[in-house]
Amino acid sequence: MRISIGADHAGFQLKETLIAALQRLGNEVVDRGTADTQPVDYPGICAIVARDVAAGRADRGIVLGGSGQGEQIAANKIPSIRAALCNCLATARLSRSHNDANVLAIGARIVAPELAVEIMELWLETPFDGGRHQARIEQIAELEAR
Repeated sequence: MRISIGADHAGFQLKETLIAALQRLGNEVVDRGTADTQPVDYPGICAIVARDVAAGRADRGIVLGGSGQGEQIAANKIPSIRAALCNCLATARLSRSHNDANVLAIGARIVAPELAVEIMELWLETPFDGGRHQARIEQIAELEAR
């Protein structure tokens, strides 16, 4: 799987941890920054990751920040993106199985690195259930198109 990943300064260390885990799992990683812990604004980074997914340059995206909230909001501004803030295993599983989330947001100041790796792995391996959930995804796309 090809994964686009980006983080602000607060998420930088977690980004490095997740990149190593992604590569261990055999994924191709596109690192969209940031490159260190110097303060940086996250909206542009999240937009690049989300555009990678929307354009098909990546299968999924991951955005990281202090809380993950702003990163999720920024990524969701890109058409066809369904970014989900997942700070536990249950939300990771449900965001994929029910919502077909294509971008994962995690709060680096909220989630320990070990749990973040577990969340990411579960999120990547969980398939979309389709069925009754497909109609809801289509309704979300309709809202976006208006």
